[in-house]
Amino acid sequence: MTTSAELIEMSERRSAHNYHPLPVVIHEAHGAWVTDVEGKRYLDCLSGYSSLNFGHGHPKIIEAARNQLDNLTLTSRAFYHDQFAQFCAGLGDLTGKDLILPMNTGAEAVETAIKVARKWGYEVKGVEPGQANIIVMEGNFHGRTTTIVSFSTDPEAHDNFGPYTPGFRLVPYGSTEAIRRAVDPNTVAVLVEPIQGEAGVLVPPDGYLSEIRELCTAQGILMIADEVQSGLGRTGQTFACDYEGVVPDVYVLGKALGGGVVPVSAIAANRDVLGIIQPGQHGSTFGGNPLACAVGIAVIELLNTGEFQARAAKLGEVLHARLRELIGKGVVEVRGRGLWAGVDIDPELATGREVSKALLARSVLAKDTHGSTIRLAPPIVVSEEDLVWAVNQLADALYELDTAL
Repeated sequence: MTTSAELIEMSERRSAHNYHPLPVVIHEAHGAWVTDVEGKRYLDCLSGYSSLNFGHGHPKIIEAARNQLDNLTLTSRAFYHDQFAQFCAGLGDLTGKDLILPMNTGAEAVETAIKVARKWGYEVKGVEPGQANIIVMEGNFHGRTTTIVSFSTDPEAHDNFGPYTPGFRLVPYGSTEAIRRAVDPNTVAVLVEPIQGEAGVLVPPDGYLSEIRELCTAQGILMIADEVQSGLGRTGQTFACDYEGVVPDVYVLGKALGGGVVPVSAIAANRDVLGIIQPGQHGSTFGGNPLACAVGIAVIELLNTGEFQARAAKLGEVLHARLRELIGKGVVEVRGRGLWAGVDIDPELATGREVSKALLARSVLAKDTHGSTIRLAPPIVVSEEDLVWAVNQLADALYELDTAL
């Protein structure tokens, strides 16, 4: 078997350096644990940025994928297939929406929501052609397409990819007053992450989402909730918006919708919004393919039990309680909901990457963001014992870094 070092060297030599991975080469995975090519096991506390909410190789999801592989994997949307109707109906019921438009990646789903909002603005709201604007938040992360990076405030995602797509108005995250000031007659939507993941798992002030909902309703504009990372059980509710009882006009979904098996994304909206899309105006060769739909159906069935939402809520209390004990011991702040936490490391002690590498040496996989923050998002199937063990590894790593100063 080729060693980790050899595979890393080849990867660095033969691939574009658009990622900066930690030095581990994963060979197989089950549940919350992964194994590298040398046979060392690690607890996965990243979950593919919430793509693996149900763990690696969940039996129900794998069974659905295997059964579908034996029958039909792709037709394109030129024809109907026998998994499509059930997927759309199931996801519509889960979101409480009339219609579903399936795509592949989260970024594609966000692009779809942008297109739908603009078209709705022109054809329903009556905005002058080419004048629609969408209000977006500073610190956002919605993907890396040319349109999306046009309104990113992250220099790494934004800089040197222009010319940039117009039609977006940036406002501070967490301020509904800033949104109110940015609205004009050409505003068609507010696009918001209920919790900003890439920014460091930033939870907005209480009432923020409710106020956005009220503002959008009053102003006759769409509320679009990007629940690609925060949705489908991660926070202890089906959607992060549920914490405030908010129902957006458009849900943007992805990541966990594919069960960690295939890319599956979608937007969900009622007929008065999504009904404006007509044949030929939007689509994807692989969007809503039979394999993706079969996997998505299995994911929806798991969520319909409520088991995963309840488990994420319960284990989230354990996770956050233990992390808060580390404040003042190498940790400055802890944020998040459910099994999702942003942990700010004391920058005088170490960078987020240094702590991530220290955790890697202790058989825990986590990832840094924005310099001094690490994110923890283990699969919802993680055991309480393993979860506490992982936080203990963080505590020990911080102690070792502190004593080494």
